[in-house]
Amino acid sequence: MWTWFYQLASPPHFYRISGIISPWFLYASVPLLLIGLYGGLVLAPPDYLQGNSFRIIYVHVPSAYLSMAVYLLMAVAAAIGLIWRIKLAHAVAASCAPIGASFTFLALVTGAVWGKPTWGTYWDWDPRLTSELILLFLFLGYMALRSAFDDVARADRASGLLAIVGVVNVPIIHFSVVWWNTLHQGRTIMKAGGPSITGDMLWPLLVMIVAYQLLFMGLLFSRVRSQVLEREFHARWVQELLRGEMKHGIN
Repeated sequence: MWTWFYQLASPPHFYRISGIISPWFLYASVPLLLIGLYGGLVLAPPDYLQGNSFRIIYVHVPSAYLSMAVYLLMAVAAAIGLIWRIKLAHAVAASCAPIGASFTFLALVTGAVWGKPTWGTYWDWDPRLTSELILLFLFLGYMALRSAFDDVARADRASGLLAIVGVVNVPIIHFSVVWWNTLHQGRTIMKAGGPSITGDMLWPLLVMIVAYQLLFMGLLFSRVRSQVLEREFHARWVQELLRGEMKHGIN
C-alpha cells in the first residue's frame, strides 16, 4: 500500500498515470451533464411554489457543492505538502484554486439569478451568501499570494498556510442555514427524514452532482500535469520527455 502511495507521489509516475485517466473523467462527465440537464430542464415538473425558476438548482447546487469540496481538497493537499514536504501535494493545491474559484463564481452568479424571482433581489447579505462570497475571496487570495513569490517553495508555504486557515469558512457555509435565520433555502437532500424533493426532481440533480465531480477530476488531473511539468522542468525525465515529443513531431 505504501509503495503505491509513494509511487503516486512521484511526479513522473503521476504524470504518466494522470495522462491516461484524465480524459476518461472528462469523457464520462459529458453524457452525464447532458442527461442531468435534460432531466432537470425538460423532464422535471415545475415546482409548486417557485414554478420553473427552481430549475437553476441543476447548475447552482452542484457548483456550490463543488466549491466547498474543492476548497477542502485544496486545504488537505496544502497540509500534506507542508507536513510531509510532498511537492506533488502543493501542485494539487495550486491546481485546485482556479477550478474552485470558477465553481464558486458560478454558484454566486446562479444564486443571484435564482434570488431575484425568489427573494425579489439579486443579492442579500445572507449568512450563506456572504460566507460563499468569502470563499471566493479565499480562492482569489490564495492565487494572488502564490503569484507574489518568485520562489516556488516560499509560495507553497505561504499559500498553503492561507488555505489551511481559511478552511474554517467551509463548515460556516454548510451549517449557516442551520445556525442562523437565513433567507437561503434549507437542506434539501441530506436531511433527517430523507430529501424534501420528489424523485423526478431529485435524480437529475444527483446526476448533475456526479457529472460535476467527474468534470472536476478531469480538469484537476490536467492542471496538475501542467504544474508538474512547470515545477520539474529542469529534471532529466522532463527533458527526455520533451526531446521525445520534439523528435516525434519532426518525424
